Amino acid sequence: MDLENQKRIDSLAGEYGAENIVVLLGAAEAEASGLAAETVTIGDPTYAGVLAGVELGLTVYHVLEEEFKSAVSPELFEEQIGMMEMVLDVPAITEEMVTVRKNCKYL
Repeated sequence: MDLENQKRIDSLAGEYGAENIVVLLGAAEAEASGLAAETVTIGDPTYAGVLAGVELGLTVYHVLEEEFKSAVSPELFEEQIGMMEMVLDVPAITEEMVTVRKNCKYL
């Protein structure tokens, strides 16, 4: 997760409360999704950004996970995300997100 997005998320969590924030990720690989998810739950694992050592515990999902897919209209999902679902490794992304989500404080 880039440094600017870390600043935004930290600011939003401070302004609205971490319990009121849900982070949606769209990275194409499970590992990238996991790193971004770790950043907003247990802190930046690269120790490069403002979230280094900051355990926000935010709720985090990937847009390809069933929890998100079932929350949006099927037409919108297909139009905006459907192609990604066909070409990416959805089971690997989901597995990574489920593992990292154990660190979420506000599920």
